[in-house]
Parts: sequence; structure tokens; C-alpha cells
Amino acid sequence: MGRSAVFFFLVWAAALLNAALVVRSLPYDYSTSSECLAEPLEPHYGGGVIVNPDFDAGLKGWSVFGYGSVAEATSAATGNRYAVATNRTRPYQSVSQKVYLQNDTHYTLSAWLQVSDGSADVIAVVKTADGFTHAGGVDARSGCWSVLKGGLTAAVSGPAELYFESNSTVDVWVDNVSLQPFSREEWESHRGAAIKKARKKTVRLRASDTAGNPVPGARISVEHVRSGFPLGSAMSQEILYNKKYQQWFTQRFTVTTFENEMKWYSTEAVPGRENYAVPDAMLRFAQSHGVAVRGHNIFWDDPSTQMGWVKALSPDQLRRATARRIKSVMSRYAGKVIAWDVVNENLHYDFFEDKFGSGASAAFYRKAHGLDGGALMSMNDFNTLEQPGDPNGLPSKYLRKLWQIKGAFPGNGNGAKMAVGLEGHFSAKPNIPYVRASLDAMSQAGVPIWLTEIDVQPGPDHAHHLEEVMREVYAHPAVHGIILWTAWHANGCYVMCLTDNNFKNLPVGDMVDKLIGEWRTNSHVGVADADGYYEAELFHGEYKVTVAHPEAAANATVVQSLSVDKESDNEYTIHV
Repeated sequence: MGRSAVFFFLVWAAALLNAALVVRSLPYDYSTSSECLAEPLEPHYGGGVIVNPDFDAGLKGWSVFGYGSVAEATSAATGNRYAVATNRTRPYQSVSQKVYLQNDTHYTLSAWLQVSDGSADVIAVVKTADGFTHAGGVDARSGCWSVLKGGLTAAVSGPAELYFESNSTVDVWVDNVSLQPFSREEWESHRGAAIKKARKKTVRLRASDTAGNPVPGARISVEHVRSGFPLGSAMSQEILYNKKYQQWFTQRFTVTTFENEMKWYSTEAVPGRENYAVPDAMLRFAQSHGVAVRGHNIFWDDPSTQMGWVKALSPDQLRRATARRIKSVMSRYAGKVIAWDVVNENLHYDFFEDKFGSGASAAFYRKAHGLDGGALMSMNDFNTLEQPGDPNGLPSKYLRKLWQIKGAFPGNGNGAKMAVGLEGHFSAKPNIPYVRASLDAMSQAGVPIWLTEIDVQPGPDHAHHLEEVMREVYAHPAVHGIILWTAWHANGCYVMCLTDNNFKNLPVGDMVDKLIGEWRTNSHVGVADADGYYEAELFHGEYKVTVAHPEAAANATVVQSLSVDKESDNEYTIHV
């Protein structure tokens, strides 16, 4: 066989191998459940690398972790078999399984859990030579099965052990466990498929004459004018006085949140003396540049953020003060903001619940919806995506709080435009598989999900880690918008700046610009086929389409605006 023949054979063989790998690439399973079920569902991916994931072979492949006791059990109703970690006196006493993790591989985890009495937080933990990694959690209950969905990334290859811990001493029941590996390439392919489905649309543009006849050869130019996906940054009042800041911001972003300027302590530092001059000016600036604004926030449940005069009020005085506050800020900005963080961080804190009772948040949301029914009413909190080991931020607890707010009062139900706000203050090495799994869980709310305050702690490969977070959340079909918590200050940003003080991009800023460009359709020109059609795959957004008649003598050029989104038409006719 000659050299050229060998070369072409190798190319052919490589192509076949690549095609085979693509075929074998395992799709990601976005499914989960927010319900507590009488019996668990089947394990994802057949259990992945877990041996005997459904305990149909008893405890084969499973061990006792932490010198506890593990027993087999069977459902009397269905004969379903599962494991029980019993006689627990330490949080880590559990059933466990030893696995071998592959270097630089993402793992998605799921398990069905139940406890013997009441409810208890159960956290999945993976032990390796480097330490312990929290991979997900759920507040499990007695009498029914709850699914934990999470994940982790293996930094190195080596043995590991998966187990489940709880600070409660109740028995922990475990069933239908799955640990599925995905290569980086597979993980990225999931993102690409999700973006194609959730963020793009294939559109057919038809050029026709006034009689409706096709115009073959028509020259069709497509220009992306504005992105349909809201991507923005927090904004500080310094933007009002800094032209470079203004120019840099408005060239990039379509949505913002005022970092502190709309908060209660900024607008009424002294009781009865309100001052909205700064947020008014910031709103005018945003509106003049077509930048949408989220209202942040009406109340903040963190006791440390309350003004001294608020803390000193009696319950009756506080009730009157909060009534004035919500009416004041919302009547001023109703119809001018797209969403309200009504009670900020009410998963982790309870200042108003402590004063008014457990229904405080629900009452505030009902009032807010009545004052601005066109805006999203958002629950905004942290660690639901960032920290799988934080029991207060578990997706299951967030959902329960959301449904409590919706169901506690008439008017907070299906008529209220509720939204999920996930802050996204990440450590230096975000757990990307957990981010995806948590978004899967939060999608069960059936309402828009916004990432409201994304930042990543500085560290090695800072820009890369922020990029991974942004790519992950942008690709998830349940996410409706992203805001970075990168308001500029001359003396430094909250955690992460995108620019220096001369508004030259830092590496993280260059990365954000790269993604903004990548998530837009490049301007391009095509030619209509014999039937007058030109087909293009477009990111959602606003477009300017220019169609020129192929016959110069006709001298006919038409410009038309086009909106492309999930609900828009797939085909448009443009007359030339």
C-alpha cells in the first residue's frame, strides 16, 4: 500500500472512530423530582459505576462506614429492597461504596433517601486521599422517598468512597444510587446540545415579490442587533459620575441590579427621611441606554443588615415601618423594574419571621405582587448552587420555602409571577456538576430562574473557573438571565472586578467579552435558493434583515426587523 493510500486509510479510520465516539457519548439526564414518593424511581444511568445500585442483590458491593450498622430492608407494599444505616450515634455512620475515580472527570450523583422519623438533612460525601467532598444534599423525610441529585469533579485518579451523613441520629434509608462519569468533552457536548435547543432557533427567510412569487438569488444580510438572553452586571452609583464606566458598561450589558442603592438602609438611613435621589438617577441612566433593572431589595432578612433604628422598633412600630417601606419603594418604581427581590436571603436568615411569625415572607410577597403585578417576585439566596454542604441552602429547602410563600396567602399562587433568584457567590474552585444538578432540582419550581450575583473568589485559573460557571448556567434550559456581581468601585469591587480603574479589562473581563461575542450570531450574508428561501440558525434576539433584489435594475432593497425567541415563528416572508 502506497503512502497516500495509507494516509487516506488512517484518515478514514480516524473519522469512523470519531463518529463511533460521538454515537457512544451518553446524553445527560436532566430529570429529577421535587416530590416525596411512596417508592423511589429507577437509578439514573442504571447506577453508572455503582455496583448493585438498587440493592436487589442485598448489600453486595456495599459496606459499613464509620463503625455503624447497616441492614437490608424490603418494602412490604412492593417488595422493593434498600439499605438502612441504623443505630447511628455519629453523623458519618452510613452505608458506603468504594469506587475508583478518573482524573479530570465530571461525575453526576443521585440517590433516593428516607429517614426513620421526622425529617433530617442528609449530605452525600465522597472521601478521597485528598479529603472529603460534599456532593449534594436533601432534607429527607420519613414515610416517603426524596431524591438527592448532585455531583463532583475528580481532580486526580484514585480510590474513593461514597457515603451519606446526617447530623441527626435517625436511621437513614438508601436506595437506587447512581454515580455516572462524563469526560470534559461529553460534558461540553451536553452544553452545546442544550444551547442549540434553548438559546437558538433555525429560521427560514423567504424573499418574495409583491405578487408573492419567490425571488431566487436575493441577497439576504442578517445583523444581530441585541441579544435575547439577559446578561448583565451589578452597578454602583459611581457610574453616574464616570464616563469611562458608563461607556464600558453600556457596550456590554442589557440588565443590571443596583448593588446597594435601592436597599432600605440606603434610602431611609434616618427614620421618616427618605432619599431616592441616587437610585432615581441610576434608573434614568439605565433606561436611557435600554438596560433593564432588577429591584434589589425591598427587605433583607439578615439581622446584621438592619439599621439601628429598625432594630429598636416594637413589633407594632416595625409593622407600620415595613408597610411604609414597601409602599414607598414599590410605588416609586412599579412598572420600571423587571423583578423584585422581595425578602432577600430568607432561607438563611429570619429577622422578619422572628418579629412577625413564620408567614412574614409570604405576607410581604402578597403585598408586593399587589403593588407591581407585572414584575417577577423573586426569592434571592445563596449557596443553593455554590455549597452542597450548606444545609440551609439545599434545593429541596429552597423549593419548600418558595411553595410556602406561594401557598400561604390567596394571590401568591399561580397568579403571582414568582421567580427563583440564585446568587452564585462561588469559591475559587466551583463544583460544576453540582451546579448543573442543582439547576435540575430548581427547575421543578416551574418559574424563571435567574443567576443574580455571580462572582468567583480569586485564585489560580480565576478566569477559567468563572467561564465554567457562566457556560454551565447559560446552557441550562431553566435559566432565564445572568447578572455578575461586579459593580465597579475605585477602591475595589465586592469580590471580583472585571476591569482595572482605567476600565481596561482584566483576564476575567476578557473572558466575559469572549462569551458575549460567542453567544451572538455573527453578521453574515446569504443568497436565497430557487424557492426564495435562505435558512439560518440564529441565537434568540433582535435582528436587522436586509434583502436586496438580485437584479440591479430592480433597485429594490428592503430592511426589516426580526425578533427571534422560543415562541417566535420559524419562517418569515420579506417582500422586495
